[in-house]
Amino acid sequence: MTKRIEKNPQTKQQLYSACSKFIENRHETILNTIKEIQESLTSETKSSAGDKHETGRAMLQLEREKAGNQLAEIQKVKETFSKIDITKQLKTVGLGSLVFTTQAHYFIAISAGEFSINKQTFYAISPYTPIGSLLLGKHVGDAVIFRDIKITITHLI
Repeated sequence: MTKRIEKNPQTKQQLYSACSKFIENRHETILNTIKEIQESLTSETKSSAGDKHETGRAMLQLEREKAGNQLAEIQKVKETFSKIDITKQLKTVGLGSLVFTTQAHYFIAISAGEFSINKQTFYAISPYTPIGSLLLGKHVGDAVIFRDIKITITHLI
């Protein structure tokens, strides 16, 4: 028994919304982390255990730097995501494509993981991922080899 695959254009809108929510949640988490680190840095007072205090501050500074890098990264992701026009019907796989293949279904946008829409599994992937870069520029009927598996594009929205 073969499973019927829904190739509904609204699926693309649902995936776009799910990715948008993913980005906003990630952005909010990073901002909260930065705020907590900043509060920790300003609330810490010099204690008699000077070395311990300085080590704690240095660790917080490193955490703040790491969170700052994450913030810069999510802002780049937001910028890329804002370029997606899901109403555009593409003939080749590109940013914003919903790609149905013989192995899996991919939304070429951002690396946000697995989503279930209408009881189907879709993977939101960046065009810079290994599978994403293989699919870019391909047409329906084209095949790529990924991890020694032949993957054929069956439909494109």
